[in-house]
Amino acid sequence: MSSTETQPLAPGSLAGKRALVTGSSRGIGADTVKYFAQAGASVVINYRNKEARALKLVDQLRDGGAEAIAVGADLTDADSVQGLVDTIREQLGGLDILVLNASGGMESGMEPDYALKLNRDAQVDFLSAVRPLLGPGSRIVFVTSHQAHFIETTDTMPEYRPVALSKRAGEDALRELIPSLEADGISFVVVSGDMIEGTITATLLQRANPNAIESRREAAGRLYNVSEFAAEVALAAVEPVPANNTRYVGDVTEFLNA
Repeated sequence: MSSTETQPLAPGSLAGKRALVTGSSRGIGADTVKYFAQAGASVVINYRNKEARALKLVDQLRDGGAEAIAVGADLTDADSVQGLVDTIREQLGGLDILVLNASGGMESGMEPDYALKLNRDAQVDFLSAVRPLLGPGSRIVFVTSHQAHFIETTDTMPEYRPVALSKRAGEDALRELIPSLEADGISFVVVSGDMIEGTITATLLQRANPNAIESRREAAGRLYNVSEFAAEVALAAVEPVPANNTRYVGDVTEFLNA
């Protein structure tokens, strides 16, 4: 995130708030954490295996006057997740913002059902574990892609389809929890964006299909970069929840007309 980029949240607007972003040692998650911290929130940087990168980000945020901690946890491992929950409870006392950003499924060498295990099962299980930390007035943000959100009506490139299906399954499972969340005063919003330039997913798709990014750019008109999309995720944590609990980033005409 360069110094020339606009901070989407007003300085001090999140003072006293506590935020956790899963998968936040790099990419969209890291920039979202930066936006929260710059707005005054105490932030938790979650990582699976990028500890050095996470600790570097903690140092950067602390140097800027923010309160930040890094906690490693594999979302597919219940004991690991419970350790994260315990650490947050001990150090921050609870959470006001939870961003479910971590996802995957295109990594090599993983079991065949890994995408579904991470993008559906782990999301629901993780929220269940973290939910006791969330009180009335808190907000949950689930980050997804148009290709996953609209997969039931608009097909996507074959290399991404298993991930898209698993992400949509995770979104559906989380949406089933909205009534009970709202009963506890917890709001929920999905942030859906097109392919984001500079992400690991975009890089992997480009390797598998050299035309992937150019094709999406032509279809969408423009693609958001990491910091631009992270700004939308940060705003989703504080702005009113849109209709159908869904915040679209960029043009979705082609998907809605499918």
